[in-house]
Amino acid sequence: MDFDVNRREFIKRSAALFLGLASGVMLPNVSEAVRFDKTRYKVSRTNLLIGTVVSITVVDESKEKADEAIGAAFEEIRRLEGLLSRFDSKSPVALLNHEGSLKALPPEVISMVSDSIRFNRITGGAFDITVKPVLDVYEDAFKKGSVPNEEEISDAMKRVGAEHINIAGSDVTFKRHGMGITLDGIAKGFIVDRAAERISHLGVRDFLINAGGDIRVSGERKEGGPWKIAIEDPKKTRNYPDVISLSQGAIATSGNYEVFYDNERLFHHIVDPYSGRSPLELDSASVVAKTCKEADALSTSLFVMGPSKAKGFEDTYPCQYLLITRDGRVFASKGWNALKA
Repeated sequence: MDFDVNRREFIKRSAALFLGLASGVMLPNVSEAVRFDKTRYKVSRTNLLIGTVVSITVVDESKEKADEAIGAAFEEIRRLEGLLSRFDSKSPVALLNHEGSLKALPPEVISMVSDSIRFNRITGGAFDITVKPVLDVYEDAFKKGSVPNEEEISDAMKRVGAEHINIAGSDVTFKRHGMGITLDGIAKGFIVDRAAERISHLGVRDFLINAGGDIRVSGERKEGGPWKIAIEDPKKTRNYPDVISLSQGAIATSGNYEVFYDNERLFHHIVDPYSGRSPLELDSASVVAKTCKEADALSTSLFVMGPSKAKGFEDTYPCQYLLITRDGRVFASKGWNALKA
């Protein structure tokens, strides 16, 4: 999933709707605290961060503790955004991309790069953070009002390949000149997980974090009831393809409707690291996993793979997914029905 979208694009993005707690488009910097039942408060806050709309809802007996937990979570999100964004020229990731080699990187950056290489191996190369040179070609071409040509894409592909990243302790070096990384497909999930840890650390059990469709839940929405999450409709008609129930874990959705460069969505923010082209078979890929980081990386990977390869991948790396093709066909993993609300 895209991590740091141009701010003009954020309204185009839509998160999966968690039923019973939100409806419609949520605006940044919105807060709400209401009595939820006889003993608990529901406290919600929404901000525009990490290139998307981030909403956090906590249900707790103490409104003050809920407020504190949400504040701590947003503080962590802002801190990590400053480390992991490729668009902030002062961030370690942007500096690494500029220099091609950087020493003494923060542990969060090393963790992200290491995990990205691990997912690259797990997915047989479908997940690859080194596609940034191809995205640069897309962005530069469309800024000029043209379409990327094969020669430009082929040249950029010479600098793609996670195997060309070298990690030595806290130092990272690119083995090929002109390489660059984008953590767009994993960092948002990682940040959501870290925000969830901050909330849990303060003794809050029941909460939901929704960062533009990267969702992490814990506990219950109400006594005896899990959180209900609707899968985003890629066509934006509010005809949600499915609704699932979660008490623990995460779901992330990658789609061509999030960030795209042309009206036909032939070029969008997800790139097939084998071809240098945006995959065209799917509209969206949703994955449920224990952590949002894993769900984020796998939803991007399955979007690249498509339905046939996703089925084979499921046999070697069990995961729950829902894939929606451009022509409206739906493909689900073997265990998806068990998640239905």
